Amino acid sequence: MYRKFKLLLILILTAFCISAKSQNSQVLYYMNLPQAHLLNPAIRPSNKVYIGLPVISGVNLNINNNILNFKDIFIEGQPVDSIAFISEKFDADRFLSEKSDYNFLKPEALVQVFGLGFSPRKDLYVFADYNMRMESSFLFPKDLFRMAFYEHESLAGNSYDLSTLKAGIMAYNEIGLGVSKNFTDKLHIGFKAKMLLGIYSARITTNEFEASIENDYSQTWKADLRMDISAPVKIEWDEENNPSDLIVYDARFESVKGVVKEVLNTRNIGFGVDFGAVYNISDRLSVSAAVTDLGFINWKKDISSVTGVSQFEFTGENIQDVYEGSADFNDIVAAYVDSLKSSIVFTETNQPFSTKLSYGISAGVNYNLTKSFSLGMLSYNRFLDSRYQQALTLSANLNLRNLFSASLAYTTANYRRDNLGFGIAFKPGWFQIYAMADRIPLAWKKVQTEEGRNIPIPEFWNTAHLRLGMNLCFGNRTISGKLDKK
Repeated sequence: MYRKFKLLLILILTAFCISAKSQNSQVLYYMNLPQAHLLNPAIRPSNKVYIGLPVISGVNLNINNNILNFKDIFIEGQPVDSIAFISEKFDADRFLSEKSDYNFLKPEALVQVFGLGFSPRKDLYVFADYNMRMESSFLFPKDLFRMAFYEHESLAGNSYDLSTLKAGIMAYNEIGLGVSKNFTDKLHIGFKAKMLLGIYSARITTNEFEASIENDYSQTWKADLRMDISAPVKIEWDEENNPSDLIVYDARFESVKGVVKEVLNTRNIGFGVDFGAVYNISDRLSVSAAVTDLGFINWKKDISSVTGVSQFEFTGENIQDVYEGSADFNDIVAAYVDSLKSSIVFTETNQPFSTKLSYGISAGVNYNLTKSFSLGMLSYNRFLDSRYQQALTLSANLNLRNLFSASLAYTTANYRRDNLGFGIAFKPGWFQIYAMADRIPLAWKKVQTEEGRNIPIPEFWNTAHLRLGMNLCFGNRTISGKLDKK
């Protein structure tokens, strides 16, 4: 029972993270769409003018993790409500062997509220856009999963380092102005400056978080944690100086004016930059590189900052009583919580804090086989807490002037090599509509519905991505330069 409780706790935590929902899209890079400047500000579309329709000009959702696959949740051939985590057949050794010391879960979302681009002269393109973004990141040490999935007897006599455990989420407005300029016939340089307006932020960091379990099952815990919140909430404290409740300022959201004021507040200010370059080695071959989302946000509005320091011991005899049946599990949990509460010392500081954006570095090569068909390669690295996530994409791209675009891509990411990407765009006249997904899994398995029907699900889908939108485009040009004239 004790083990199942821990498993369920981990499952709930992970499900919560996934339900929340990167800006980067490898398929988008070579599709001749205005939104490609979000990935490299030097890239310009073939249209003299584009207008991104409010909200529907671009919606991008991404879930990126190296922790969970569907095979870790569902059991092949079993009803869909059969959870692998709590199954007797769950292979904890296999699951842990696939984990590293750096286990991440990173849901993100971007909505392009408005976009505008125009070319005042042949060698210059100007972009302006307003995006609403949500970023979150969760880092789980391997020892956390080891403590969750192994029996208590296997854990005894060891120490466990949980100090890399981190969690954070933030939402902010991004107002950007950028240019792409031709410095020579071959070299295009792009730059975008962005003002960032923070909406809310919450993060938990650990300076120290360790656990030791002795052979008699007694436990010693050491913790030095910090929680920072910038949101319309207030922490309530009890008489023993422990956090007791979280009060939400609901009144701020009772009117449209109040919601707008909260969303567009200017007290949480930050700045960011994107810069990139495209160099045409020849009429057929080009290389490109970019750095995006290099920036920060200072949080000063509705600050709640709490530090907690604790060191406590829990006797092994109490835990052993659970196994011998002489003690109730719920009573032990209550005693455990009481020991923790009595040992931890909370300090409310309410100090402003800063968060850095997760910046990305990309490098690409594109080769035009014909005026309409090209092959591309794109390397993308996303940096998070001095670590990075890497993806390498090979793509075949079809651009039929300004009528139709399509891209078929193959990506290696998160130690998986079975990610297929596909994008398509229709461009009848001045109207554009597009949709794409970077991660279409190739390996599938079957689970059963309540009616006994088998339904396919991805086996290794640890990354999900979707981007779609509509644009108005005017003044269409050919897209391949000198090659088109040959």
